[in-house]
Amino acid sequence: AASAVPPLGCVAGTRPRLGAMRINQDTVLQGSRATLVPYTPAHVPRYHAWMQSEELQRLTASEPLSLEQEYEMQRSWRDDADKCTFIVLDTERWAGQARGEEDCMVGDVNLFLTDTEDPTLGEIEIMIAEPNYRGRGFGKEATLMMMSYGVTDLGITKFEAKIGQENEASICMFKKLHFKEVAVNSVFREVTLRLDVSDEEKRWLLDQTSHVEKKTYSEVKLPAGELET
Repeated sequence: AASAVPPLGCVAGTRPRLGAMRINQDTVLQGSRATLVPYTPAHVPRYHAWMQSEELQRLTASEPLSLEQEYEMQRSWRDDADKCTFIVLDTERWAGQARGEEDCMVGDVNLFLTDTEDPTLGEIEIMIAEPNYRGRGFGKEATLMMMSYGVTDLGITKFEAKIGQENEASICMFKKLHFKEVAVNSVFREVTLRLDVSDEEKRWLLDQTSHVEKKTYSEVKLPAGELET
């Protein structure tokens, strides 16, 4: 059961479905706490179990899907050109390859290209679905990694985050990442924060993620010692 602490980045009134630009389908970003991997069918059962939580349903204004519906959505999101998603794993649990990825899942991080006239604007969303992982730095590192990837690989120069007003932990985290509050929607009870990535902000962001290793997913999925032919 989920705790009373709202997952980072969940927006009341919306639950953008997970999607994945093909650009990241073979990309792994490994940080000290969090590792980001592409969303695949292997992750669907755990994700589906998360969304049975009444708390997550309430925070994301979602109706639970059947497992088969979740698989169908994963297949369709894979080809979506205006969304980029990674599943967040616990690096320590995952790195040894002793556990399956489903056992290492912590949450997900998404980037949505919401403005068709401005492809440099990305809306970012982070959800730490596992209660025991909240408040431990996983959300912050995963967000920084996604922002860095957005800047270096997707051409993003402006970020927005829309967060429920009651989610003070998430609002505070984004402000620590240099986001500024730019709007409050009293109807949807959400706050919009924004960061314009100047040259100075880009240097800061890349410095914050200088420890992150970028790998090829197909390579790290191979059994130890086995070479791809």
